[in-house]
Amino acid sequence: MTVHFIGAGPGAPDLLTLRGRDLIAACPVCLYAGSLVPAQVLEHCPPGARIVNTAPLSLDEIVAEIAAAHAAGLDIARLHSGDLSVWSAMGEQLRRLRELDIPYTVTPGVPSFAAAAATLGQELTLPGVAQSVVLTRTSGRASAMPYGETLANFARTGATLAIHLSIHNLDRVVDELSPFYGADCPVAIVWRASWPDERVIRARLATVAAQLDPAMNRTALILVGPALAATDFHDSCLYAIGYDRRFRPQSADSPFAEPAPEGGERDA
Repeated sequence: MTVHFIGAGPGAPDLLTLRGRDLIAACPVCLYAGSLVPAQVLEHCPPGARIVNTAPLSLDEIVAEIAAAHAAGLDIARLHSGDLSVWSAMGEQLRRLRELDIPYTVTPGVPSFAAAAATLGQELTLPGVAQSVVLTRTSGRASAMPYGETLANFARTGATLAIHLSIHNLDRVVDELSPFYGADCPVAIVWRASWPDERVIRARLATVAAQLDPAMNRTALILVGPALAATDFHDSCLYAIGYDRRFRPQSADSPFAEPAPEGGERDA
């Protein structure tokens, strides 16, 4: 028996990975975060599967469900929204499973920041503008931010910031970032990225708070940084003429060029 932790993606049911779909279809028990995982994903469950919405459950109750399935020899599909590597509360569940000697696997999912960037038609790292994306949040009731992990510290780098779980703190976000990025810095808010009712706000730090609809009060991602509006950035070297690389050596003397056959010359 194995617990399969599966990232169910940002919302659109067809952004579930093939591996995730197949695992769901093979598991007679499915535990899912009902507040964010779309119901269409559950259609992959096999007939007669036990399907449990974990949104109203405590950690102890979730582990009890897992332990009961384990005792019965039943595999479990454990679904979380987005990707499991950030803000999924998977870590505390894995710690409990290790204590109980219950095996598990982890299948990644499409993260919300990637879905938001796709909605914007935007690359978040542009040559000479930004080459880093910082995934962060502001302090909340569920988790405080460790010392040093502040918006100001991240803003000093000039990177593109993807600020999760913080739409309720938008005024504070603006106040903390404006001294570093400037009032004219581009901002994008993507609410419910990839869902049918997805909404987008494009603004500047100085104006974004006034444009926010109060109904966009959760599941919204705030993206901040010059890369969101840059148009005069340099092309990358990756496809540049004259750039010597493994898959496109520029001369016979290139370290990437294949050696000539012994006793002969390279093909013309």
